[in-house]
Amino acid sequence: MVSSQTGFIFATGIENSIPTIEGGRVRMDEMEKCGHYRHWRRDFDLVEEIGIRFLRYGPPLHTTLLGARRYDWSFADEVFPELHKRNLVAIVDLCHFGLPDFLGDFQNPDFPALFADYARAFAERYPWIQLYTPVNEMSICALFSALYGWWNEQLRDDRAFVTALKHIVKANLLAMRAILQVRPDALFIQSESSEYFHAQNPKAIGPAETMNARRFLSLDLNYGRRVDSTMYEYLLDNGMTRDEYHFFLNNNLKHHCMMGNDYYQTNEHHVAADGTTKASGEIFGYAVITHQYYNRYRLPVMHTETNLCQGPCGDEAVRWLRKEWANVLRVRNNGVPIVGFTWYSLTDQVDWDTGLRENNGRVNALGLADLDRNLRPVGQAYRELIRDWTEVLPTQSVCLQVPIALSQDYPGIDASVPPPAQESTAATGAPRNTE
Repeated sequence: MVSSQTGFIFATGIENSIPTIEGGRVRMDEMEKCGHYRHWRRDFDLVEEIGIRFLRYGPPLHTTLLGARRYDWSFADEVFPELHKRNLVAIVDLCHFGLPDFLGDFQNPDFPALFADYARAFAERYPWIQLYTPVNEMSICALFSALYGWWNEQLRDDRAFVTALKHIVKANLLAMRAILQVRPDALFIQSESSEYFHAQNPKAIGPAETMNARRFLSLDLNYGRRVDSTMYEYLLDNGMTRDEYHFFLNNNLKHHCMMGNDYYQTNEHHVAADGTTKASGEIFGYAVITHQYYNRYRLPVMHTETNLCQGPCGDEAVRWLRKEWANVLRVRNNGVPIVGFTWYSLTDQVDWDTGLRENNGRVNALGLADLDRNLRPVGQAYRELIRDWTEVLPTQSVCLQVPIALSQDYPGIDASVPPPAQESTAATGAPRNTE
């Protein structure tokens, strides 16, 4: 296999959230709501028409993972060979906010091991794929499912949150290790929400400091970084054992990772003295908050999600795109190795105005294209941005060159005939990552 040096990664994504609501009775399948199952070829056409090479994308977990080592690859076998044929690079998103019915929710301790088996089977079936986000927005998934009571288990307490978080991050780590056993040069782009909590008055400083420490928990555990003393006590007080904590310290795969961070206008919060929060809108902005995360983890950075509704004036999303891009350039010019930018998602979304808490069928004008697959003004602006900057950024010394093997570089693959699912790599003697 020949490794290609790619320049700056301009990406978009196909929204594939699948949380359940109403006590698990309703599945909020965004690929169904947005028409992707019916229009996936047209969606791939749009990606190419905009000039995008990289696509955050994954198969629907709830219909692909049927049971312990039982998989239905029928949809994946249509779409991933087509991406390979078009030489579009997938950043594969394997778990996005929900689990199959047989697993229930993120309180289930069986989830990490079964998910790792699934990740290994996927990597074996589609060996040309190198880039992965095993579990999307681990912190948000745990918060919305187990502390805010919105999705999946719909619980509202710290012990449920810690339980969900430790299962989610363990699943991410075990999946990374399983994929590396199949594809030793795999790269993992975490997509995690970058948050900040502003104290509204002096009495709110304590709650805000706690929340600003909690926002790092998922990445601290994922990257094997020791949490601060307040969060260590919080984890142990809410059900994490010392052995579980040391599992995260001892399973550090940080050197295979890029720190993907997401930023929206809703990522900053005002905190009141009683610990309640409300959205503050943009105060610090992406550049300031990204420096906080980079200084903590010292990893290459990718801006993995942003968007804004088009709005009544028709140019709100375009102005937000330009503002976010200016922030990316500021981060880059300050010496942080930032490798990519993403407008998320390709098409409009449905019911995100209520955080997928209500099944209203309301279209949110957040995409590069509408649900009729017509480009919005922000899609046209993104196409121009990519055209203008693609040839410039790779020549700049602080823009990291990422060693990505593009699909065309992977030899001996007939993508039109995916291989059958293989046995575990432990049985076939494939190399293991023993770090």
